[in-house]
Amino acid sequence: ALAVITLNNPTRANVLDLAMAQALAAAVEHVASQPGVRALLITANGKQFCAGGDIQSMQDPSRSLPQVLEELIRPIHAALAVLSELSIPVVSAINGPVGGGGIGLALCADLVLAAESMKLRGGYSALGLTPDVGGSWFVTQRAGSARAKEIFLTNRAIPATECLQLGLVDAIHPDAELATVARKLAKQLSQGPSLSQARIKTLIREARHNTLEQHLEMECNFMLASGESADAQEGIRAFTEKRAPKFL
Repeated sequence: ALAVITLNNPTRANVLDLAMAQALAAAVEHVASQPGVRALLITANGKQFCAGGDIQSMQDPSRSLPQVLEELIRPIHAALAVLSELSIPVVSAINGPVGGGGIGLALCADLVLAAESMKLRGGYSALGLTPDVGGSWFVTQRAGSARAKEIFLTNRAIPATECLQLGLVDAIHPDAELATVARKLAKQLSQGPSLSQARIKTLIREARHNTLEQHLEMECNFMLASGESADAQEGIRAFTEKRAPKFL
């Protein structure tokens, strides 16, 4: 029930080159197509989560820079669009420094865990470029527009402790413990009430668009629909019997 996507090019800091972009898009599509998957964990091998885009490929003399950038961006953006619509809980484990395009991939999760060695750096404007892979969107959503401007205009490296203070990550763990803690959390979520979790994600996503009246109506409809589920019956029964629930 738990799917794991792992960036696996540690000798190159897990850069988002074309091979990585295409493999990531295929992996996300595969996860989304599996009805038995109930939670997703995104992480990386090595000491760095993702250094961002492949700058070496951007110097291809046979093609224009916009051509190279579009080739890299399109599959990753397609993957981000799918990830954003997943009804299942998504956890990310940022196992080290993250920059550029890796930022959006790290922060797109519902719950973001970071290693103590994690630090975040925008880096785009130092190259005369602009954010992609949803980085500017996720940073703004989590830390606000003023902080997002500071992050992407100054390009300073922000340590894990400050990322936690800003709300960019949800928890920090020792490097040696991060993988175990993240997997335990993701597995726990994979055993939860899937319909309830999906509706919670929808409610929170729609909150920024709804008026209070619209949102109250949505909450009411979702609660009534949830009340008809076997999961709700099991959850209430388990609570009264003082035992852990066993959701379908």
